[in-house]
Amino acid sequence: MATLKNRVGLAAYTLPTEDGAVKEPPVFVWPKLAKRVSLVIQNSAPQSRGCTDDKNGTLRACDVPSMSVCKLLLILTLALLSATAGAQISPGSLARAHKDLEGATLCTSCHKLGGEPVFKCLDCHTEIAFHLSAHKGLHFLYGIRPGSSQECVKCHSDHNGLDFPLIKWDPKTFDHRQTGYTLEGKHAGVECTKCHAPEHIPAAERALIKIKDLNRTFVGVAQTCATCHKDPHSGRLGPNCAQCHNFTDWKNVSGTFDHSKTRYPLTGMHAQVKCEKCHTPGPDKQPRYLGLPFSKCNNCHSDPHKGSFAPQTCQSCHTTASWKRVITTGLSQNFDHSKTKYPLLGKHQTVACGACHANGDFKKPLQFAKCMDCHKDAHNGQFVKRPDAGECSSCHDVNGWKPSKFDLKAHASTQYPLEGKHAKLECAQCHIAKGKDTLYKIKFGRCLDCHHDEHQTQFAAAPWLNQCEQCHSVEGFKPSSFSLAKHKQTRFQLTNSHLAVLCSDCHKPASAFPSATLLPASVAVQAAPPPEPSHYGTTAVYHFQDLSCTTCHQDPHRGQFTDRMKALGRDGKPAGCEACHSTKNWKDLSRFDHAKTKFALVGAHRAVACMDCHKPPNMGTKLIDADFTAAPLKCDECHADPHGRQFAKTDITPCADCHNSAKWKPSTFDHDKRTPFALAGAHKTVRCSDCHKLFRAFEGKQVLYYKPTLKDCKDCHGADARFQQKS
Repeated sequence: MATLKNRVGLAAYTLPTEDGAVKEPPVFVWPKLAKRVSLVIQNSAPQSRGCTDDKNGTLRACDVPSMSVCKLLLILTLALLSATAGAQISPGSLARAHKDLEGATLCTSCHKLGGEPVFKCLDCHTEIAFHLSAHKGLHFLYGIRPGSSQECVKCHSDHNGLDFPLIKWDPKTFDHRQTGYTLEGKHAGVECTKCHAPEHIPAAERALIKIKDLNRTFVGVAQTCATCHKDPHSGRLGPNCAQCHNFTDWKNVSGTFDHSKTRYPLTGMHAQVKCEKCHTPGPDKQPRYLGLPFSKCNNCHSDPHKGSFAPQTCQSCHTTASWKRVITTGLSQNFDHSKTKYPLLGKHQTVACGACHANGDFKKPLQFAKCMDCHKDAHNGQFVKRPDAGECSSCHDVNGWKPSKFDLKAHASTQYPLEGKHAKLECAQCHIAKGKDTLYKIKFGRCLDCHHDEHQTQFAAAPWLNQCEQCHSVEGFKPSSFSLAKHKQTRFQLTNSHLAVLCSDCHKPASAFPSATLLPASVAVQAAPPPEPSHYGTTAVYHFQDLSCTTCHQDPHRGQFTDRMKALGRDGKPAGCEACHSTKNWKDLSRFDHAKTKFALVGAHRAVACMDCHKPPNMGTKLIDADFTAAPLKCDECHADPHGRQFAKTDITPCADCHNSAKWKPSTFDHDKRTPFALAGAHKTVRCSDCHKLFRAFEGKQVLYYKPTLKDCKDCHGADARFQQKS
């Protein structure tokens, strides 16, 4: 069996051997050609063809690098093409629509050769490619990428025979919504060919369609109404028919056409008039929708008064609401009120004549010198003591009751001038609107006359007496004018790092503190719900029962130093956290004396990091999590026994017998007193390791053992005559 890898990009050919045995069916190869090419390959030297042999000498693969062999194969192939024209290099016959593309030389019309299969469907079907690039149409909604033909073969499979249908679909069950144009109303029952006809395809679309018979295509039909329907308005109203009509009833434009968007909105009774009453036929006997006069009522209506009110217009007395409903304001067109003693200005111009001239008696004299000649006192006499006796015109004018003319300058003449934030308030924020019962004479001597006690009686006692102005001003509630200098006068003076802490970090709402016992009773406990709004209970706490650190800070040591914190400090009060820490820095432990603990730090222990002894649980890395009361006190609880327990007494190695905390080396071991071999003479300068050389395995480690140690001279000095025992 031999396999030929073609350099032009076609799939590898499986060629039969000389005896005709083929393990896999040959693809894309004529049998005679395959056999002949196989014989040529077998008769070639492997070294010249780049072929390889397996162990038993059978050809396995050939890359055909030799130019002469490639040329020979090409000549044989071309010769055999003419001899075997009846066969084709193809998986099967093409469908009838593609029969003109049969033949080995036309493969590249649909395929790109080499590597993975790449198709070129869109090179011919340009109308589909155009719709994909425009992101519209059936194929785009199927998820085919613009410019890609790879997805085409999922629905259109070729090489299945001449009569194989490339397109399989049923027009009766096809869902037209998939094209992007839903068939609604009467469109739903129209046959496909009524719309999909050659005459409905624009010239630009026709140029893209390769199929000659346009009756066989369903693409290219424009979606505008005028594509299928004749425009009865001859383009006068634009191309968008849907702005007035629908797909159900052409003549019914209610619900789609909005007459209010035209130059003549229909109001009142006009809205009930049928369209044809106004839109009468023109010279072409078609309804007129443009060019109709409508500026005057008599463009449509005849004058029932026969010109007796000329030059006044109908609108002077009538409205579209009802012909019989006459508006008296129209009389002002005939009667000039400015020539009377009381010209009508502002809102007075809109008042009906009968509102002042009762029963239409225009000859009866009217009082009009003061507003209250016609109007009642809306303020119930609150301003009668003013110099003008509460005349309305002092604060209001005929242009409208609101806004009042009473401004900041006028308010400055009262007993309470408006300053700061007060100057920006709406009148109704202080003078709560209650109609005629609105109060304008209100208390203003104290801030709490208008404002709630935001601090919940915390400053009600002396020396504050709820005088808000001691800490705040009318310029704004925040920031407070309570300074650091004032804080020094409190029970808790701010020092060091506390000076940089925000007020809100300590003075938080009561709910933020772990225990109500730390807070004043007025804040911590409410006997009854306060009358103020619900947000009132969120006020910050400024007075504390307990001024110790734990009021604001959590005890990170979880009570390990309770006794130390309860000890009285220099001021006679419990030291708290300051027994060890200071306000300079949390890590400042200069007040902590380790010598007063059970384990005084001396010698090398003074340089040991705290975490080396006070280890956090669970492999923690934060010293703050350590249990300081559980620190080890014995050497072997921190240090491993390097001597393999050879000096242990009752399971404990007394390290202090030979070492101290000043330094591990040199040892304090006294060789003369504690061993039977006193070091004398030159032995005093001998290193320990020169005599103690016995190592044994202990718990996986080699440990130096000091017992037994050889004592005779010869054991160390050997056969040296100077150290031999004399007879």
